[in-house]
Amino acid sequence: MDLFTQIDEQERDEIRALRKELEEANRLYYVLNQPTLSDQEFDAKMRRLQDLEGAHPEMADKNSPTQHVGSDLGKTTKFATITHKYPMLSLANSYSQDEIEDWLRKLPIHVEIVCELKFDGLSISLWYENGQLTHAVTRGDGVRGDDVLANIKTIQSIPLTAPSVGFPVEGKPSFLELRGEVLLPWASFERLNKEREEQEEPLFANPRNAASGTLKLQDPAEVARRGLTCYLYYMLGDNLPGDTHYERLETARQWGFPISDAIRVCHSIEEVMNYIHYWDTERKNLPVATDGIVLKVNDIATQQSLGYTAKTPRWAIAYKFPAEKQHTRLRAITYQIGRTGVITPVANLDPVQLSGTIVQRATLHNEDFIRQLGIHEGDEVWVEKGGEIIPKITGVAQQRVQEDQKVQWIFPTTCPECGAQLVRVEGEAAWRCPNESGCPPQIKGKIEHFVSRKAMNIDGLGEETIDLLFEQGLLHSIADIYDLRKEDIARQERLGDKSADNILAGIEASKQVPWARVLFAIGIRMVGETTAKKIARIFPSLEALSQATKEQLVVIEDVGEQIADNIISFFQDESNQQILARLQQAGLQMVSNEQLPILSDKLAGQSIVISGTFAHHSRDEYKAMIEAHSGKNVGSVSKNTTFILAGENMGAEKRKKAEALGIPLVSEEEFLERVKS
Repeated sequence: MDLFTQIDEQERDEIRALRKELEEANRLYYVLNQPTLSDQEFDAKMRRLQDLEGAHPEMADKNSPTQHVGSDLGKTTKFATITHKYPMLSLANSYSQDEIEDWLRKLPIHVEIVCELKFDGLSISLWYENGQLTHAVTRGDGVRGDDVLANIKTIQSIPLTAPSVGFPVEGKPSFLELRGEVLLPWASFERLNKEREEQEEPLFANPRNAASGTLKLQDPAEVARRGLTCYLYYMLGDNLPGDTHYERLETARQWGFPISDAIRVCHSIEEVMNYIHYWDTERKNLPVATDGIVLKVNDIATQQSLGYTAKTPRWAIAYKFPAEKQHTRLRAITYQIGRTGVITPVANLDPVQLSGTIVQRATLHNEDFIRQLGIHEGDEVWVEKGGEIIPKITGVAQQRVQEDQKVQWIFPTTCPECGAQLVRVEGEAAWRCPNESGCPPQIKGKIEHFVSRKAMNIDGLGEETIDLLFEQGLLHSIADIYDLRKEDIARQERLGDKSADNILAGIEASKQVPWARVLFAIGIRMVGETTAKKIARIFPSLEALSQATKEQLVVIEDVGEQIADNIISFFQDESNQQILARLQQAGLQMVSNEQLPILSDKLAGQSIVISGTFAHHSRDEYKAMIEAHSGKNVGSVSKNTTFILAGENMGAEKRKKAEALGIPLVSEEEFLERVKS
């Protein structure tokens, strides 16, 4: 008999729809760091699915999101995958203090509860074997995770060694596992977002997303620069000291591990509620993001007797603080133009206080976002912060303007600054002004980016000075910077001889900035600082890059087809060619001094495709090896390909094409043997 005959058609469809929606939400949250649902919305949908599945056991499915934790596996294939020694489960969430009280009443009488802050970051499992930190494994899917040890070692608060007191078992190595949360402090988060804003890169919505993205970077030096921190909250292993969770954490603190000072042992419901109420306010003064309180049974033996569900422990629960939001009037929608020409609608609001700050403006992202929410000027809108530092509008609270009195909102068709006809690239949500060389905000934005600290680092040319020199007709492009004269600068209001000397000294010093930073500074769309370094390593001069083909560009890590197209379009633009010629004439470094050494000609004349993941070296390192031994990296398989350096999880299409063309696959070990010196 068809299982579906026992269930209402509408409920069956709802179960399927919820499963699909929650799996996609998990992918966006854990893998792409682009959450589309708030925690409360996600948990409400999960609870609804659990209720439906409970009422209809015939619809049971081991692959349902109710049966497993969200996974960050698949976000990158550059890290080794490790199987957890103990499953790394998630926690049941509640947004109701009444539910927390009910949960407490169901526990054994006189049980102690440990209350902890729920830090909003990325879960990590630290393995110490024989006293040495050997692995740092993300939650992954709860069974397996990515080993990000090199990045974890950049966090100064995490010890690289651990005492083996009480652990050695006769004839066996000691093992200690500590679990915790990797976080990006508010100060580091704000600094990072300010840098991204200056480079017109997408901003991180909150510190959790930023921490997750940082921990999966391939460059430990960049991870260290961003300034992650960590708090540990659970200990696992054999022969552990103490019979309670609190004792073990205090022992870990004595050993030098980072344990929060906010942990408390509570003996009654009243004490637990007092703890929740205190931190609901006080958490706003912490240097890191928190989104709730975690309650755990203190006694380890009682934890073991209570056991686990398929995805959560029965001896612990999380209380999530509700996101802080207020409603206020949307006074007007205005538009900002960035240096790449993107038009961003901005909500101008009646001032409202959220999380200790006054909010008057919030991004409306793009045309689709406004239409989806049905927002009109004059409406009361919900503004939310919660764990997010960037204010966002989440919906309409009250439509104050009567339906028959509303002026139909139309996204502008021409640039508000220069009047050029806007364009919208297929597949993109944003409208863009194509008048790069004649639109004032784009021109000034490009100059501001060019002189910024991570680019040419020209002191004295700040936003106000650039505005002033632009208005006076002295700056119309980045190349004009190198034509500035002392008398032109000194006669400007608020400047003078001393300011002119400082600016000219900064301009002269910028001529020594290396090629990789010059490439970043010239402002090719989507080519950020890190990507520019990788491109400059493969194409060590302006001339080489200007002649690069799409096939040559896409083999570089982080350079997909879109970035490759942007690079090619940039160099084909006549006005860009003129600006680059002037910069070269001014004496900027258009050739890298960091030439890759040629070690041998073992791969001379060979075109090599790299596919899959590798155990011994990163893909970038293998590309460098190929070039160092006179070989050529190519991005796609063709009849001219000599062989494919094939790692684990090699692309199916590349494998299929290689078989059809008879192109050999070379393993990682075989390749290393070939180039061994």
